[in-house]
Amino acid sequence: MFLILSVNIIIPGLFAIIIRNGFGLIVLIRQEMLTWEDVDRLIDDLIPQFDVEFDSMVIITCGGIVPGGLLAEALRLNTIFTAAVDFPAENESSESQNNQRFLSWPKFIEFPDERLLTGKRVLIVDDVWGSGRTITAVKNRIASAGGVPYSCVLHFNPSRNLFNSTRPNYYAASTDAFIIYPWEAKRGKERTARFG
Repeated sequence: MFLILSVNIIIPGLFAIIIRNGFGLIVLIRQEMLTWEDVDRLIDDLIPQFDVEFDSMVIITCGGIVPGGLLAEALRLNTIFTAAVDFPAENESSESQNNQRFLSWPKFIEFPDERLLTGKRVLIVDDVWGSGRTITAVKNRIASAGGVPYSCVLHFNPSRNLFNSTRPNYYAASTDAFIIYPWEAKRGKERTARFG
């Protein structure tokens, strides 16, 4: 549970939020609000990094839908799937579940038929690699189906990464900020105040 103490606008598009977390500590979280032009630049930074021709794409919902669509168009990929992953223990409210939230197994709500992935080079797209759990779960499932997964995000947050030196195969920027993408802006307080 977080209690927002103040929101400070540093410069247009860059915010700092002071919050009190469940342990009574005060934490400063830097936020960046991106424009569509910023997203275009990030996509343009990603495209030259691709050193493989992909057979298909798996877009992680909901964050990967917009960047995945932009990349699919740029790469002329027509075989596009979606994956929806949940970590159920994170939705529990008990204190013991909160302390073990990173130990929960992923629940795949939606995933392509594994026969469509076998022997294919698959680009997995999400907006951000925070802890890395969601994209790693998808990557492992594609690999177990016999596919060759490659992970791609707009933003990589190494300070939140749970997988030591493992990182996305492709990323446009590295940051410790909480990013608000233009498709998330002005969608209500609960949308832009999430800290997951």
